[in-house]
Amino acid sequence: MGSDESYNFVFKVVLIGESGVGKSNLLARFTKNEFNHDSRTTIGVEFSTRTVQLDNYAIKAQIWDTAGLERYRAITSAYYRGAVGALLVYDISKHLTYESVDRWLKELFDHADPHIVVMLVGNKRDLDTLRTVPTEEAQHFAEKRGLMFMETSALDSTNVENAFNEVLKAIHKKVASREVTRGSICAVTLSNPPSKAQEGRRNCCKST
Repeated sequence: MGSDESYNFVFKVVLIGESGVGKSNLLARFTKNEFNHDSRTTIGVEFSTRTVQLDNYAIKAQIWDTAGLERYRAITSAYYRGAVGALLVYDISKHLTYESVDRWLKELFDHADPHIVVMLVGNKRDLDTLRTVPTEEAQHFAEKRGLMFMETSALDSTNVENAFNEVLKAIHKKVASREVTRGSICAVTLSNPPSKAQEGRRNCCKST
C-alpha cells in the first residue's frame, strides 16, 4: 500500500480562511513536509495529494488550497464541489482572521455538502507570545458550532499531521457508518470491488 496509486478512498479536503493565515504552508507541510518562509501569495487554485494509512485503509487525501483567491472573494462553488472535509484556518496572532470565521462557515455551508467534516484550525501556534485569540475562546466557538478544533504550527510542524489525520478519520467514520446517504460525500469512490455497504448506497453512488 506504499504506492500512491494504491488506496481505498479519495477524500477531497478544502482549506479556507483569510489570506496570510498559513493555508499554503499547512498544505506544503502535510503533503511534502516543507515550509516556505517567502510568504508571497500564490494565485490560482491548486491541490496536492498524499496517501495516508488509517486503521486498515489507505486514504488518498486531495487537499485543495484557495491560493490567494480569497482576497478577491473569488472562490467559486466549483472549489467546494465534492469536498468531504474542510480546514477553516485563522492566525492565532491576528484576531481579525478569527473574526471572519463566521463568514467563511456561511460560505462553506452555502456551497458544500451539509455533512462535510469541518475543523477550525488556529495556525501559527509558534507565535504564542503574540497571541490575540485565546485557545479557550476558539475551542468554545468550535464546540458551539459542532466543529472539530486544533491549534497548529506549519512552521515547526506542531499538530499538522494530527489536524489532517483527525479530519480524514472523521470523514471515513461517516462514510463507513453509512451516516451519509446523499450529496457529495456519497461520491467518495472506492477503488476496490463494491462491498455490501456500497451496494446499499447504490441509489446515490456509482460503483467504480
